[in-house]
Amino acid sequence: MNSVSDRFERQADLVPAARLAEELVTVIGVGAVGRQAALQLAAIGVRRLQLIDFDTVEATNVTTQGYLCEDVGALKVDATAAQLWRVDPQLEVQSLADRYRPAQDIGAVVFCCVDAIGSREAIWRAVSRRSQFWCDGRLRGEVLRVLTAADPASRGHYPTTLFPQSQAQPGACTSRSTIYTAGIAAGYMVHQFTRWLRGLPVTPEVLLNLLADELIVPDVPSGNLSAEHKFR
Repeated sequence: MNSVSDRFERQADLVPAARLAEELVTVIGVGAVGRQAALQLAAIGVRRLQLIDFDTVEATNVTTQGYLCEDVGALKVDATAAQLWRVDPQLEVQSLADRYRPAQDIGAVVFCCVDAIGSREAIWRAVSRRSQFWCDGRLRGEVLRVLTAADPASRGHYPTTLFPQSQAQPGACTSRSTIYTAGIAAGYMVHQFTRWLRGLPVTPEVLLNLLADELIVPDVPSGNLSAEHKFR
């Protein structure tokens, strides 16, 4: 490796470095999906990352969320920041050990990776007018759902995917999860981000059932899924 620019040589035509340098990217929730998304964002060359999460690392997070054994007991934002700096020592990371609150300053790019539908709805209400790119990753077991809002059609569609907390399946979104499902969800979210950076259309919604080998890309605006897919 001869220079910093060499790191990004193979992705130069896919990820516009100049656009990345302009954006503060906020990741709300650095659990299963959020941690994987943050690491991928650092790898593609994001220069400024903001991490928001109040939780600490538990032993089960090592297998399902990609944390290290020595991270157990640490704040997730601190453990993720330490790993991000191993990817890119020059990365600017803002860590906030708290729940998202409307008064908090965030970037124009938001990755929503929380594990309850009620939290998603509250955050969307608070940031929808401030964000230019919004991506929401949901998963349960080997089923993942990624929703992106970055243009009038997709921004109009996203609120239709929200529903009362009482209709959600019992348990947190990641109460049943695997690292590979989280990694796929995060990869798809980051891909949507790079599409937006290049001025390409984003896909408002995709549902992937790994066990059934089933991929669903609903038409927008008629993309509401049945109640069986209303996981948190």
